[in-house]
Amino acid sequence: MRYLAGGESHGPGLTAIIEGLPAGLELRTTDINHHLARRQMGYGRGGRNAEKDQVKVLSGLRFNRTIGSPLTLYIENRDCSNWQSVMATEGEPPADWQPVTRPRPGHADLAGGLKYNYDDLRLVLERSSARETAMRTAVGSVGRIFLEYFGFSFFSHVLQIGKAAVSIDAGEIRGVNDIVEKSAVRCADENGEAAMLQEIDQARRDGDTLGGIFEVIVKGIPPGLGSYVHPDRRLDGRLAGAVMAIQGIKGVEVGIGFAAASAPGSEVHDPIILRQGAGIERISNRAGGLEGGVTNGSPLIIRAVMKPIPTLSRPLPSVDWQTGEETAGAVERSDVCAVPSAAVVAEAVIAWELAVAFKEKFGGDCLEEISGSYHRYLERCSRRLKKEENRDDYNSSE
Repeated sequence: MRYLAGGESHGPGLTAIIEGLPAGLELRTTDINHHLARRQMGYGRGGRNAEKDQVKVLSGLRFNRTIGSPLTLYIENRDCSNWQSVMATEGEPPADWQPVTRPRPGHADLAGGLKYNYDDLRLVLERSSARETAMRTAVGSVGRIFLEYFGFSFFSHVLQIGKAAVSIDAGEIRGVNDIVEKSAVRCADENGEAAMLQEIDQARRDGDTLGGIFEVIVKGIPPGLGSYVHPDRRLDGRLAGAVMAIQGIKGVEVGIGFAAASAPGSEVHDPIILRQGAGIERISNRAGGLEGGVTNGSPLIIRAVMKPIPTLSRPLPSVDWQTGEETAGAVERSDVCAVPSAAVVAEAVIAWELAVAFKEKFGGDCLEEISGSYHRYLERCSRRLKKEENRDDYNSSE
């Protein structure tokens, strides 16, 4: 499966074409819109939340079921009505239009202007803007719906914003979905949430911004997705790359991640045991569900660090792109903190990569075909993992 997306932050809308979805998958725009709404929530968000994103399906769906042809998604930018003359696809710029010439430190403005030889840096920020993650969330939601049919479940929560962090062990709050969804910062720890809200309020007063850390957990993943054979097929690399490609993400870790650097191997790797009556299993999940680039059947655990948003209401020093004069960076409408939203986007991009790997593993052009292949595989894995005295029965059946 693959997709290609297009659209600018203040253009008419965002579009994506997904190719390779199996026929027969039940798909409703209300389910996609639910995740688009989750992406727009969170304390510290700016005025762009007025968009109230809604997806339209333009092809590939009939009576709420995929038909195997490319699925075309469209999200209208309602704010485009205020930018029609500035973002027109034809004609000339308005006479009173002022180009963006003050690159913002931390954004793609300067590097993008050099790369594409632009005079107006708006051409950079229109596509590099995190507005683009609305479509990635929609596409990822399609992959998520596909995986949920096979029993996958997704969860994310915020561990830290600024200097405020959860005051209880993260392992104790995993899976507390209803609490997180009601939290203004997607935090399951009441004390941590209060401290995060205070941090955001102070940053707003200071004209500053904040980053943080979030975690995504996926359960119900079978062993065997991904590959250890070729580097570009290793699922840990593909997942980390997908999360790192979210605007503002500066670090990704799987399982215990960077903590493995200070611990001996005996405290990093997960023992494999034979439990009476159950078979082969693991007693811990420090690997975060991935070993050798392949899922091992344990829950996937991925954490990411998001930097503070570079657009500041009290901008940092910059240089005018046209005149060479020292100035302050441009100020665009922005958020104080978007860590909770980034967690939802991360759910989506992780879901998409897992869906691609799942389709690679189990193939098929329709849902029934994939389902048959998947359940036969699960049965084989179950026999393999049974206790030792059942091995002869398995080998004879082969």
